[in-house]
Amino acid sequence: MIVSLAGYLALKISKPRTTWFRPEDFDVFFTSVSATTVSSMSTIEMEVFSNTQLIIMTILMFVGGEVFTSLLGLQFASSNFHKNDPNYTDSDNQIELVGLEIEKPETNIENEINSTTLKYSSIKCLSYVVLGYLFVVHLLGSILVLWYVSYVPSARQVLKNKGLEIHTFSVFTIVSTFTNCGFIPTNENMMVFKENSGLLLLLIPQILMGNTLYPPCLLFVIWVLKKITKREEFRYILMNYGDMGYGHLFSGLHDLLLAMTVFGFILIQFILFCTMEWDSQVMEGLNSYQKLVGSLFQTVNSRHTGESVFDLSSISAAILVLFVIMMKVNGAIVLNGRPVTPLTTFTG
Repeated sequence: MIVSLAGYLALKISKPRTTWFRPEDFDVFFTSVSATTVSSMSTIEMEVFSNTQLIIMTILMFVGGEVFTSLLGLQFASSNFHKNDPNYTDSDNQIELVGLEIEKPETNIENEINSTTLKYSSIKCLSYVVLGYLFVVHLLGSILVLWYVSYVPSARQVLKNKGLEIHTFSVFTIVSTFTNCGFIPTNENMMVFKENSGLLLLLIPQILMGNTLYPPCLLFVIWVLKKITKREEFRYILMNYGDMGYGHLFSGLHDLLLAMTVFGFILIQFILFCTMEWDSQVMEGLNSYQKLVGSLFQTVNSRHTGESVFDLSSISAAILVLFVIMMKVNGAIVLNGRPVTPLTTFTG
């Protein structure tokens, strides 16, 4: 709530792009709450917002994203580790602890100290991995989108016609896509870019890496770091994932099953969507390659971000029912008897 109020004040103070229209206070507050909770609901057309306001919304979406908030949870857990774990001790009081517990075998005391210290350093290490994951994914995504809209004339012309800054658009779109908010700085969402298949392909990994494929991707990053650095903390994280207190860290088997489930649902939707909508009105003017990429983008978004490359009002009722079912399934996936709750659901 504090973040939403701060966002509201920042949006209210900054001026909108249009001089003839100024949004009502409640609409601005609603937009701030929507950006902070990454729910992508807005009562204001996106092109009303100025460049400064888009930057403010980018910050709100970033701090409200599930991955970032989970990172804050890790930081809080590590800072309060010594309060929650009675066995914790730092290097300054290890000697004192050994002296007070002389009745215990020295080897047992040392093992407890080493194990607890390793757990603490592993939690700290995990928080750095999540922070690095956030930074690298956002940085690479923003650079790739910036490169695309800078060198592809059709995409660049769209932004020029709408008066959007290329850098702001790139960062805003990546943050919104990764956090699965679904906001795009254009009134038409992604429909205006339906012929830019390259841009759609760049955004699809961002959608998945910030949602249901985040746990498998995180585990893979940790595994790679373990192989490269040989650090004991990474081995401890992989062997004791359930004790790390991080809700998005699962075993390798669960992450494998999760990834298979995600890709399986996407494949089912993709096949059905192409079968039923290939020659429909929503596909008019697109070649076969653009139809395939657009269909893939739409099916991935139906379970995640909520960005639209096609007009949903023109899609057949059967496909809409399929989207509804998949959105519901996305709410709670159960693997091997263990519930796996994805980060966010489609709210666009």
